[in-house]
Amino acid sequence: MENPGYARRLTLFDAALIVVGGIIGGGIFLNPGIAAQRTSSGLVLLGLWVGAGLLTLVGCLCYSELGARRPQAGGSYVYLREAFGELAGFLFGWTMLLVIYSGSAAAVATIFGTYATSVFGLPANLVKPLAVGALVFVTGINLFGIKLGARIQNVFAILKLAAIAVLVVTGLAFAGAGTTQAFSSSPMPPGAGGIAGALLPVLFAFSGFSYLNNLAGEVRDPQRTLPRALVLGMLVVIAAYVLTNYAYLAVLGHDGLAASSAPAADVMSRVFGDAGAKVIAIGIAISTLGFCNITLVAGARVLQVMGEDGLFFASVARLHPVHRTPNIALGALSGWAILLVLAANYGQLLDFATFGDWAAYAVTIATLFWYRRHVKERPSFVTPAYPLLPLVFMATVVAVVVAYAWSKPLSAAVVCGVVLAGLPVYAVWRRLFSKLAR
Repeated sequence: MENPGYARRLTLFDAALIVVGGIIGGGIFLNPGIAAQRTSSGLVLLGLWVGAGLLTLVGCLCYSELGARRPQAGGSYVYLREAFGELAGFLFGWTMLLVIYSGSAAAVATIFGTYATSVFGLPANLVKPLAVGALVFVTGINLFGIKLGARIQNVFAILKLAAIAVLVVTGLAFAGAGTTQAFSSSPMPPGAGGIAGALLPVLFAFSGFSYLNNLAGEVRDPQRTLPRALVLGMLVVIAAYVLTNYAYLAVLGHDGLAASSAPAADVMSRVFGDAGAKVIAIGIAISTLGFCNITLVAGARVLQVMGEDGLFFASVARLHPVHRTPNIALGALSGWAILLVLAANYGQLLDFATFGDWAAYAVTIATLFWYRRHVKERPSFVTPAYPLLPLVFMATVVAVVVAYAWSKPLSAAVVCGVVLAGLPVYAVWRRLFSKLAR
């Protein structure tokens, strides 16, 4: 039986909130403390967040053109396969399944478990079971159609923005006495590895801006809607992130932020006591659920398209005949993410997912040059200041990834090993098992 095809049910409002929900997970509530440990002042820290936001905005502009050119499910996988060949597409999908999307969902689900145990005073050994439960929950939501999933995703996104608004207002209204010191200028610690080490947790918090492109086959009027949603959603995220970090610094100071493992909870606790900490912890838990939701939904679309192309099992290509959702692909990705939750800790998942994610962004944006050269029709949106902006994005990301690999060779080696392992898997699949996909 032929697939019924995806239904285009996502509006501009839905799409913009998918961008917001795909970026804002748990990183903004946890990673500022890690970044503060690796910087020397509040000004440097804020500069990193602004710079990472602008860099990600450039990435959104590039992905806007790619989405306008190929408004179909699959996102980066489709662009890489078409521009650089089937092997490139397979390696992206392989790495996405094993490390990037699954690792991101597992890492943020772990944050959910951490905050949930904190709110309800549960023992620490329940963090992983709660993380697994979160992944099962968001998977179940999306078995019944994109519109229902989008409505729940919209609720998650609005609630997480409300939590950030409460945090920002609290920080601005109750700034600490050390605010001036927190924003005093001081040089960045020397060494490219130090810069990369500070920037990587910041970049992790901005990861996920490309998820909407994976869902392009379900967006109404995608040539117009995709670029608008990507830019609008990204501007909202930049504003939210910069203001949140300002609030952290205003209440805790730079040294206090560097010493904090849960800065959002510490800010609210300092102002409102335990009740404030629990309120923001609930907001964070909701935020992480929204991120896990969109990560798994977006990744499942990649696996589904790979199945259609014969690069994965035929079963994952099937769409539910009524809900028109790739339920088998969704279950496969969720199942692997659950295994990662059980096998690794948050720090490992953070490093693996971020390293792989941003390396994939740089390679995917390189496809713009292929499209500009080989596909002559002009899309509804073109990247401004081409080729300067794509080149700046690629060069910056490559520099950060290389510097971080130098400072954390084991994490980089694991991700590179996963990618390289995909080469023999692809060869064996094509030679012996491709008939399983037919």
